[in-house]
Amino acid sequence: MRKIAVLLTLFFVSLQINAQEDGQDKWGAWYMYFGTNKVSEKLSIHTEAQFRFYEVGSNFNQLLLRTGLNYHISDKAIATFGYGYINTDGTFEDTPGEENSNEHRIFQQFILKNKVGKFAFEHRYRIEQRFLELAGDKDTQHRGRYRLQVTYPIDDHWFLNVYDEVFINFQEPIFGQNRLYGAVGYKVHNNLQFQLGYLKNHFTGANFDRLQLGVFFNTDLRKKEEDND
Repeated sequence: MRKIAVLLTLFFVSLQINAQEDGQDKWGAWYMYFGTNKVSEKLSIHTEAQFRFYEVGSNFNQLLLRTGLNYHISDKAIATFGYGYINTDGTFEDTPGEENSNEHRIFQQFILKNKVGKFAFEHRYRIEQRFLELAGDKDTQHRGRYRLQVTYPIDDHWFLNVYDEVFINFQEPIFGQNRLYGAVGYKVHNNLQFQLGYLKNHFTGANFDRLQLGVFFNTDLRKKEEDND
C-alpha cells in the first residue's frame, strides 16, 4: 500500500509539473489585427497579424501572419485563397528550445452569412495545407476547419460576438483542437471595431485560457483611384 501511495503521489506531482511547463495554469493573451481591403467590386485583400503569448504580457508563443485574396460572390458569400506564415515557440519558458518551429500554410476558405432577427450568423469552412519545419525535420499535413460565429448588436456601437471552431486533421490524430470564444465588441464606425474576449482552446489532454484583444480595420482602396482622377 505504501508503494502504491508513493506512485500515486509521484503521478499527480508529475501532472502538476507538466501543466506548469506548458502554461496550462497561466492566462495567456492573443493580440490580433484583421483587415479587409477592397480593391474592386468583387475583390478584396485579407490582411492579418496575431501575436500570441503564454502569459498576458510575456512568454512569447506564436507569431501568425496571414493574407489572402477574397472573391465576393455576394453580400452573403465570400471565397478566399490565401497564405500564412507561422513561427511557434513550443516551450513555455522564455529560453529558446528545440521545439521552435516554422510553418508555411496555404488555405482555401468559403464563408456564408445569414441573419435571423437581430442575430447575424457566419459559417466559415477552411481547408489548410501545412508545410512544417521542426528541429530540422520537414512535414506536410492537411486539415479542415469549421467555425460557427454569431453576432448580436446591443446598440449602434456595442455588440456581442461568440463562436465555436473545430479543427479536423486529415491524418492521425483526427481531432486537432476546438476553440470556444466569447467577446464584447465596440464599433467606432463601419470600418473600425474592437473586440475584447475570452478563448478556451481545447486540445486532447490540454486546455488553455486566452484573453483576446482584436482590432478590425477595413479599407476601400478604390477611393484613392477616384481621388487621383
